[in-house]
Amino acid sequence: MAETPHQASRQRQAKVMTAAAGSAGRAVVPLLLCALLAPCAAYVLDDSAGLGREFDGIGAVSGGGATSRLLINYSEPYRSEILDYLFKPNFGASLHILKVEIGGDGQTTDGTEPSHMHYTLDENYFRGYEWWLMKEAKKRNPDITLIGLPWSFPGWLGKGFNWPYVNLELTAYYIVSWILGAKRYHDLDIDYIGIWNERSFDSNYIKVLRRMLNTQGLQKVKIIASDNLWEPISTSMLLDSALWKVIDVIGAHYPGTHTVRNAQLTQKKLWSSEDFSTLNSDVGAGCWGRILNQNYINGYMTSTIAWNLVASYYEQLPYGRCGLMTAQEPWSGHYVVESPIWVTAHTTQFTQPGWYYLKTVGHLEKGGSYVALTDGLGNLTIIVETMSHKHSTCIRPFLPYYNVSHQLATFTLKGSFSDIPELQVWYTKLAKPLERTLFKQLDSLWKLPPVFPSSSMTLTSHHLRPCAVFAVQLDDSGGRFTLDLQEDELFTLTTLTTGRKGSHPLPPKSQSFPLSYKDDFNVDYPFFSEPPNFADQTGVFEYYTNIEDKGEHHYTLRQVLNQRPITWTADAANTISIIGDYHWSDLTIQCDVYIETLNRGGVFIAGRVNKGGILIRSARGVFFWIFSNGSFRVTGDLAGWITYTAGSVEVTAKVWYTLTLIIKGSLSSGMLNGKPLWTNIHVNYPKNGWAAIGTHSFEFAQFDNFHVEATRS
Repeated sequence: MAETPHQASRQRQAKVMTAAAGSAGRAVVPLLLCALLAPCAAYVLDDSAGLGREFDGIGAVSGGGATSRLLINYSEPYRSEILDYLFKPNFGASLHILKVEIGGDGQTTDGTEPSHMHYTLDENYFRGYEWWLMKEAKKRNPDITLIGLPWSFPGWLGKGFNWPYVNLELTAYYIVSWILGAKRYHDLDIDYIGIWNERSFDSNYIKVLRRMLNTQGLQKVKIIASDNLWEPISTSMLLDSALWKVIDVIGAHYPGTHTVRNAQLTQKKLWSSEDFSTLNSDVGAGCWGRILNQNYINGYMTSTIAWNLVASYYEQLPYGRCGLMTAQEPWSGHYVVESPIWVTAHTTQFTQPGWYYLKTVGHLEKGGSYVALTDGLGNLTIIVETMSHKHSTCIRPFLPYYNVSHQLATFTLKGSFSDIPELQVWYTKLAKPLERTLFKQLDSLWKLPPVFPSSSMTLTSHHLRPCAVFAVQLDDSGGRFTLDLQEDELFTLTTLTTGRKGSHPLPPKSQSFPLSYKDDFNVDYPFFSEPPNFADQTGVFEYYTNIEDKGEHHYTLRQVLNQRPITWTADAANTISIIGDYHWSDLTIQCDVYIETLNRGGVFIAGRVNKGGILIRSARGVFFWIFSNGSFRVTGDLAGWITYTAGSVEVTAKVWYTLTLIIKGSLSSGMLNGKPLWTNIHVNYPKNGWAAIGTHSFEFAQFDNFHVEATRS
């Protein structure tokens, strides 16, 4: 016969009876003292009047852009360990939702992600790494929700315009093809699809997309709009019943825990479909803990999705270390399980999509908040946070000042929860290192027999401060417990007993990028389309097989875009991929290059590149260019505004050349095929930066035998 929750609770209770009896008297006195010193505020958790909104889950974004770029380069077992901390149920963050970028070939914050359709008749559903990441997430949690959202689009969709809505059917076909490809080639079912990240929506396009989804048998795929602000999408839906009908979720970004009246009037699900984007320090963890509760309390948002999943990109790119954890050293295997992982676990390990919030949620009297959720089958999870203003400020939006102070909070369980026999307790304290506690299981709360004083039982968590006492009181009004709350704390109290603070052996120690690095790109059947550690910032650089060249350059790296994409941000006019250590100062870069475009083509190698991501257009460094018209240039920036030297050289298209760039101190020199082309040019700025390769425009070109020898500044 199956064991009931009450029976299981009594068995666990019996194991601690002796200890509880010994501590009961000691616990009551501090509780009374605390009550005298700081009167308790009272809160009721009750389902008698019905439940609140359905909970849709907590998730994170991979992409927007290239935020998981370095993750795929980790060797085992470290890569799988990182994935466990993100997705494995009852282990770490245990995410309910994974949202990925539908690669569109454009720069989307920290790099570009390749499209499945670079050109009109091109289809390839194995480019990039988001397919792999979704499969790894599903492997660990088959029930995880998958979302796709485009940031940029391949240029051919715009027909000469930087706009994806020129041909609505064509753009819808492009998106639906991605969804169908996910299923056909990877057996992935996409649950939700977005419109255009943080950019304009077209109401007619959304309707066309819905019709095309339906005609392709994708009725179960739901639409989120518009992944921007609450307005104007909410008002548009209220004024257009056909638009209202095809949108399932209103998704807003960085809502500051608040919504708007018109969004609520739609009666649609409301999500914070991108949030957080804050340094993953304890302040970032505090930000995350606060908004996970208050997005629902203040704004009725039933899902919150963090940007980004894992900081797996070079740290000096924009928004460095703004992931739930950090994994930016595949060459060493080092990674860091940051505090936002364990703040996430306070919610995700003890809830599931399909649970419901209680109506009785809200703010604490002296700062902080509490939510409670139930599965409707007797389980209850309560999450209490007291994140201070100083230690929970997100990167955006502005957070008005508020105060959090020491308080006693008494919670009374009523309705169907009054008979709960036991609550598991998990605790986090974000503070100075000596006081810091992350996701620690404390003593459970019990309903114990009335053989103890006053027909009640109290149990002390001895490792906490003396007044951190929990009591469950037996009376007609149901269970009651009191929490002694200081600032920057997080409590989860739950009937679920499956919580776990998972762990793997410590990863290797942190190491800098190797000072000597080579890649000949000789990979016959690459597992990923991009070589390790190169981070494309404009354009797309992919492994390439030269069918016509069976010799040294049979396998190369090729820039494959011949048209500027429909951009999300200010992509450079030139394509560029960076690699290495931002602190590299003196370095020698050598690479074989092959210009494919006659007369107008050009390529470069570069060192000390100091900017990337959304700032790539203004990147400075030392750039050594050769052009198929028989010229060369050395510039101090990617855009070519600063020219150090220029001249003529015997260079043409369709021929392999070896470029060498030497930078030492304030001087630089360059060689073509081993012969000096220019020497001792003064380059005073910048002092350090990445190495890079690239092309003059969106053009085909190839690179081979890349080699760097460097020193750090």
